[in-house]
Amino acid sequence: MNKLLRKTQGDKVIWSVVIFLSVVSLLAVYSSIGSLAYRRYNGNTEFILIKQLVVLSLGLLIIYFAHRVNYTIYSRVAQIGFILCIPLLMYTLLFGSNVNDASRWIKIPIINLTFQTSDIAKLVLFMYVSRMLSKRQEVITDFKKGFLPIIIPVGIVCMLIMPANMSTALLLGASCMLLCFIGRVPIKYLASMLVAGVFLVILLFAIAKFTGYEGRVQTWINRIESFFQADDHSDMPYQVQQANIAIAGGGVLGKGPGNSTAKNLLPHPYSDYIYSIIIEEYGMFGAFLILMAYFILLLRSIRIFKRCPYAFGAFLSLGLSFTLVIQALAHMAVNVNLFPVTGLTLPLVSMGGSSVIFTSLAIGIILSVSRHVENVNNPGGINNVEGEIPQPKTDQVPQAV
Repeated sequence: MNKLLRKTQGDKVIWSVVIFLSVVSLLAVYSSIGSLAYRRYNGNTEFILIKQLVVLSLGLLIIYFAHRVNYTIYSRVAQIGFILCIPLLMYTLLFGSNVNDASRWIKIPIINLTFQTSDIAKLVLFMYVSRMLSKRQEVITDFKKGFLPIIIPVGIVCMLIMPANMSTALLLGASCMLLCFIGRVPIKYLASMLVAGVFLVILLFAIAKFTGYEGRVQTWINRIESFFQADDHSDMPYQVQQANIAIAGGGVLGKGPGNSTAKNLLPHPYSDYIYSIIIEEYGMFGAFLILMAYFILLLRSIRIFKRCPYAFGAFLSLGLSFTLVIQALAHMAVNVNLFPVTGLTLPLVSMGGSSVIFTSLAIGIILSVSRHVENVNNPGGINNVEGEIPQPKTDQVPQAV
């Protein structure tokens, strides 16, 4: 055990955040799975708890092994991963498991394990964009040589995700734009990207309207209309009403662990609305701790970005933290009725398999960069990282965010 602890490096604060969120996940999931257990497992809540514990333990192992890998290897993995994720997303759209009129999952035969291909695509895309930004810093202001090779892959992935999962596609595009802004992509190019994104969304709605193949489009329209047009509580969607009741009942300190009443009324209280359950049971104090945990993750990743002497590692750590924190904030905003209803989970807290695995892999990569930053900056550490893309960050990107 001592040998394992000695080999556990990287930012200790990020490790602490991971442990904290994992403990919160066990408490919140166990408290909110009563209705699910009775529907599927004859009331056996312990089985789901053990399953979540196994998934989180596997996630911690993934973080450990991922952080021990030289992060420059992920630059090479990004190229292969991007090539593979395109047909994988296409296959998901055409032949994926359909749940609630959305083809987001692929089922692996024999073991019957399902996973969301968008989770893989998000991880691979940020590695790929980080690689391209670092390699093209000298021509980043050139539209053809610098901007297009970065933005075309982003557009392809977002368009393949959007028909089944619009919220994920929009958040992924926004996170990539933010990373590109930090990577010195001219604002006029980012503005053109934003206009193109709005045009594509409108085009998707128009195609669905004229062809009659609406798919998820009508669901999006209904959610947006109900969000903007609800005049009073009775006009809100059912899940929004129950989430508001849960939050109001939580008060400052909450009702206490396991005392939530909304968990029996909310759809998917263990995933899409787990933040509402946390607020009801632990109050605004618990909600604030969760919010601060994600902000601390972001701040520590910014610290890694500022200290990393090479562009790829800096962009990689910051980009992956962006996608996790933005998803967390979007989940919280939906739960407190600041955004229209979406199916976003709370990273590392909501019950899940593939989402926890790929979130853990992203955190492991961030810690891998952090480990190498520590080795470079500490006396007696290595002076260079073998295989690093030779663009010094200090000459290429701003020192502060």
